[in-house]
Amino acid sequence: MVDLNRKYDVLVIGGGNAALCAAISARRLGASVLVLEGAPKFYRGGNTRHTRNMRCAHDTATEILTGPYTEEEFWEDLLRVTGGQTDEELARHMIRESKDILNWIVEQGVRWQPSLGGTLSLGRTNSFFLGGGRAMLNALYRTAEQLGVDILYDAEVKELEIADGMFLSASFKQNGSHVAAHASALVAAAGGFESNIEWLKQYWGEAADNFLIRGTPYNRGSVLKMLLDKGVQETGDPTQCHAVAIDARAPKFDGGIITRHDSVVFGIVVNKHAQRFYDEGEDIWPKRYAIWGRLVAAQPDQIAYIIFDSTVVTKFMPTLFPPIAGGTVAELAGELELDPTALERTVTEFNAAVRPGTFDHTILDDCRTEGITPAKTHWARKIETPPYLAYPVRPGITFTYLATRVNNEARMLMKDGRPSANMFAAGEIMAGNVLGKGYAAGMGMTIGSVFGRIAGREAARAARN
Repeated sequence: MVDLNRKYDVLVIGGGNAALCAAISARRLGASVLVLEGAPKFYRGGNTRHTRNMRCAHDTATEILTGPYTEEEFWEDLLRVTGGQTDEELARHMIRESKDILNWIVEQGVRWQPSLGGTLSLGRTNSFFLGGGRAMLNALYRTAEQLGVDILYDAEVKELEIADGMFLSASFKQNGSHVAAHASALVAAAGGFESNIEWLKQYWGEAADNFLIRGTPYNRGSVLKMLLDKGVQETGDPTQCHAVAIDARAPKFDGGIITRHDSVVFGIVVNKHAQRFYDEGEDIWPKRYAIWGRLVAAQPDQIAYIIFDSTVVTKFMPTLFPPIAGGTVAELAGELELDPTALERTVTEFNAAVRPGTFDHTILDDCRTEGITPAKTHWARKIETPPYLAYPVRPGITFTYLATRVNNEARMLMKDGRPSANMFAAGEIMAGNVLGKGYAAGMGMTIGSVFGRIAGREAARAARN
């Protein structure tokens, strides 16, 4: 039974990977810990429920990884996807710490499986959770409970009491009434604001009405907003986010991983005017898949269509929804409610521009186009074997990059530059420190685990002092 009359050492707001890593880390140092999860128990865990893997640096091959992934290579990958928009000191700190996470997370009950092969190309860089994100999450909750961490569900925080950079208490709604929780230190791990459509519209305008939210409907950014309003320094671009192309037939919220399309590199992508608008073969898919949500968001009505033919239908992982088919390109256009003449012209021009090469989706191969804009620089093959197939896609927002500023201790910085006395942050609520833009597969879980562990450790120390 949770006793709210007591003062805890550490209060953790949130219920996903970052929150649980923080809670476990603090508890293992002897701190008393209360976790407030705003969602019901069945939906606990935020976006962690939908994850599959984590990207960590490691020096040698292991039982689950096919080869080394050095700190420097990790840094170069991060630099490439962010275009340099990252805090280098903090990012390199995260990468160094990630080397310990592979073993530490196992000590918390999480189990790995051999990395998947096929189109993902992640066997060397990313470790996959046995049973997926929900199994990983359940293991962390089980460990936290066994250690004596107190957990409340349906506990939506409504107000934070903060004085001169020091956390005092949190007021939250529980069973229809408002109650307070007091603690000597705070870890905020409550996610971004991707589920708050009105907040998204402040930066994206009416286009945000057409966005689909891949994960939890509970990440509305209320804790993030409270912290920024109470004097915590912000970082990150509010228009930047982890956004991928997901099936336009997916639900508004919580569609998860099974609505994401990995088929872009095997075909072409057109907008509602049946025109291509970006290089579908720019880079290896795990390093570029997360740009497609923003690309589609910039298209008319925030809709696009991945077009391919029957020769590649078994080359990528299937999704929840079947492709739409047509016996001819014109017939497919009719099914998609596109202009048949325009789509036929686009496909014909693309096919004419394809140059022969040796196709290999696991490397930057030599299959490319010439004399067409935009070019397809790799994996270009003619679309000419019926039936012709397509997936309609919309922007699928995973999490936003507006963040609380933190230092290497995961300690929040105030607007005047001072470190907070007792407030720490981990996970998506501070991911914008590392991710100025762009994304590489598994990086969100790395940020959550690394900074969750750090935040819990430092919060326990702050409480003790």
